[in-house]
Amino acid sequence: MAERTDIMISGTGAFAARILFDLAATAPTPVHVTIAGRNAGRAAWLRTAAAARAAMFGRDVRVQVAPLDIERDDVAQALRSLRPKVVLQAASAQAGRVIAGPANAWAGMVARAGLSLTAVFQARLSIAMARAVAAATPETIFINACYPDVANGIIAALGLPITCGIGNVAILANAFAGLLGAQAGELRVLAQYRTIAPFRLPPSKRAGVAPPPRVWLGASELADVATRFEAVQLTPEPVIDISGAAAVPLLQAIAAGSTWRGHVPGPRGLPGGYPVRFDGKALALDLPPGLDERDAVAWNGAFEARSGLVVEHGRARYTGVVEEELRAASPALAEGFAITDLEAHYVAMTALRERLQQQPA
Repeated sequence: MAERTDIMISGTGAFAARILFDLAATAPTPVHVTIAGRNAGRAAWLRTAAAARAAMFGRDVRVQVAPLDIERDDVAQALRSLRPKVVLQAASAQAGRVIAGPANAWAGMVARAGLSLTAVFQARLSIAMARAVAAATPETIFINACYPDVANGIIAALGLPITCGIGNVAILANAFAGLLGAQAGELRVLAQYRTIAPFRLPPSKRAGVAPPPRVWLGASELADVATRFEAVQLTPEPVIDISGAAAVPLLQAIAAGSTWRGHVPGPRGLPGGYPVRFDGKALALDLPPGLDERDAVAWNGAFEARSGLVVEHGRARYTGVVEEELRAASPALAEGFAITDLEAHYVAMTALRERLQQQPA
């Protein structure tokens, strides 16, 4: 029988592993972590490796495994048993992945349109977990790691709990902080996930790829972000060594009930990423002086409004290149969907994806 836990991590992939392993090596106070997933062999390895790391670094971290398949098992029952302070949902359906996948018409469509085309695949398991949290342990803080800049807005529109996501804006904020040194404590960054793309390229090829993030040091906004942080170089692959690790200080603060300042995507379901603070109980925006929430949300929201998925008035609406690509393949799906009809839209999108996956790129 699983014991009550501080932190429940849903998922057993590379992203969940990075979070767990860094927790095990750095936890400043005793913490109990549960890895919940359907791959029992992988979960057992994560527990073993995390326990070994905790021993290496002299950390008081206990790790247990809870078998859990979000699509099949009674997640609410598992939550009632574990009663976690925080759930971090990092499980994703294999079928929704296109990065480094085989070349076909679906992968080509996503490459042209962007990941918002896959938002319903990204959000589905997180919605199921959020529903379980709402039903079983409403006091639990819920964090979604799956495409939070956009998916968190869907979760919030369904009236489900969502505290924030992890990664994305935190990738840039922490990479910038690494260059700033002593000045990093004054750093605040406003960034949507698309602003990461230029930093995956060599500096000579970054111009015009995407607007830069907005960056403040204290009360002053920097006008030279691209040149000031030119030395920041990300990999073309998912940068989990930063994005996964960025979850760790927040999870530790929640577990211990201590304070924390940093950056997260999708707080309260807002689009894009923001500077935030945690007071030991709740998360709130921590915007720089002179920037109000309306303007910050409008800046972040403009990315999806130009091309992506916008959630408003109970509907999800495709825009820009995403809408154009989808309309060419399925005019009905391009019309978007009522948030309450997400499951039906998911079924139809799955059928489209499977059809296009059988066609050459």
